[in-house]
Amino acid sequence: MASVAQIIGTDVETFALILLTAPLLFALWRLFNGNPFKSINRLPPGPFGFPVVGYLPFLRSDLHHQFTDLARKYGPVFKLQVGSQLCMVVSSPSVVKEILRDQDAIFANRHPTAAALIATYGGRDISFAPLGNHWREARKIFVREMLSSKNIRACHGHRREEVRKAIRTLKSKSGQAVNIGELVSLTEIKLVTRMIMGSTLGCDEEKHEKVVEVFREVMGRFVAALGEPNISDFLPWLERFDLQRIQAKMGGLVKAIRDILEPIIEEGERIVSEKSRIGSRKDEDDDDEKDFLQILLELKAGEAGKSLDLGAIKALLQDIVIGGTDTTATTVEWVMAVLLENPEVMKQVQNEVDHIVGLNSTVEEVHLLKLTYLDAVVKETLRLYPPLPLLVPRCSTATSQVGGYTIPKGTKVFLNTYALHRDPQLWDNPLQFKPERFLGPGSGLLDYTGNDYRFLPFGSGRRICAGIPLAEKMLLYILASLLHSFNWRLPEGEKLDFSDEFGIVTKKKTPLIVVPTPRLSNSQLYH
Repeated sequence: MASVAQIIGTDVETFALILLTAPLLFALWRLFNGNPFKSINRLPPGPFGFPVVGYLPFLRSDLHHQFTDLARKYGPVFKLQVGSQLCMVVSSPSVVKEILRDQDAIFANRHPTAAALIATYGGRDISFAPLGNHWREARKIFVREMLSSKNIRACHGHRREEVRKAIRTLKSKSGQAVNIGELVSLTEIKLVTRMIMGSTLGCDEEKHEKVVEVFREVMGRFVAALGEPNISDFLPWLERFDLQRIQAKMGGLVKAIRDILEPIIEEGERIVSEKSRIGSRKDEDDDDEKDFLQILLELKAGEAGKSLDLGAIKALLQDIVIGGTDTTATTVEWVMAVLLENPEVMKQVQNEVDHIVGLNSTVEEVHLLKLTYLDAVVKETLRLYPPLPLLVPRCSTATSQVGGYTIPKGTKVFLNTYALHRDPQLWDNPLQFKPERFLGPGSGLLDYTGNDYRFLPFGSGRRICAGIPLAEKMLLYILASLLHSFNWRLPEGEKLDFSDEFGIVTKKKTPLIVVPTPRLSNSQLYH
């Protein structure tokens, strides 16, 4: 066979003709057959990175701020190649709508990190579980049993008791500096653990205090480890080496929680077994005595046991306590900070609570629906300081077209609610704290249901936060009680710091330390 050199040497004219006509032939072929590189060209724009590691060396610890800065340069839809993982970041309401509503089935899957897989017993919870039968069953059980109107009403006494305890604690610390986030976190842990295992614990206050102490001790580190950037998540071949010791750290935290949960689960199994053995009547009174743990164990013994094993039960309990506590405490802390920064708004909230509740009564849950201005203050705070500024990342299960771009299967998708909530094209004076934007005409859709894609503090679509009804109730109840019972100020010489610290839940970088002073003349209202 003749070589290329031989062909060129013997037929120079033919070779020259090929060189001259090839571009024309290619142009004609492209005209009639389309662009063969179209799918490549339609990937979103984005910054370049290095071979192998991609953009990984340039990622900062404040991802929500960095992604917002990159969106200003590359647009509201851009890509990042981070190690072996292709990522897409979205901060356009129309594109978010495509992802969360129009193509929700494709983008409803998770891409859990190595730490998340350890934390959730291999993705056996609700937050990080892959889309499938287990996730659907677990979420259905949580909504039907834990968040039913009946159960929320039945747990009213627990909520009232724990909030009143917090008020008594603050009264005893009148004039002293208090870490408000820490206090609310402790209140929430006590409340949620009573809701999910109070009947199993019975009157054993010592055991309940041990449960509370373990969660209080590990929760901050647990959430931090979940949100800590891990090189192994982007270069999977490094996972076995655990270079940053994140997997080992998370394993230790999960063990601490498991060690306190397992004896309680065993006690729950004993109670459920005993009731089944003696044929306990399934009447209303018996149902009221069950806690969420016992309901889970009964379901495990039945048909639901196919997907609800002990690992899933532990993951669910852990999810509820940590997920339900950390976001609430963080939001209360941000609300109190912005109210201290805006004393006229705080005064207006207190006036509203005084008008609805009165000065010779305590705040009760029946008052909450009437506290419309406080509700607007909470929403405006969540707009400026969303606890999950990038929500929980999603993963595409198929190649699709979004916002005019091709998004390949397996792409990790970040929805930048932080940028959405501060976009000057979507909000008038977006950096100004203005609760009235949630009270005026057209504000009806600006709620927590995720139907207005400008405002998504808890997500939208099938992966929207399942615990919104309880979280909303507790946020308003705690804040109304704090603001009705006390006046608040900063310690002498202290200034407010609004810098944040990115994580799976983004918190204030410096804890909010405040000084309460009782404002109700009737001292009996603090007992």
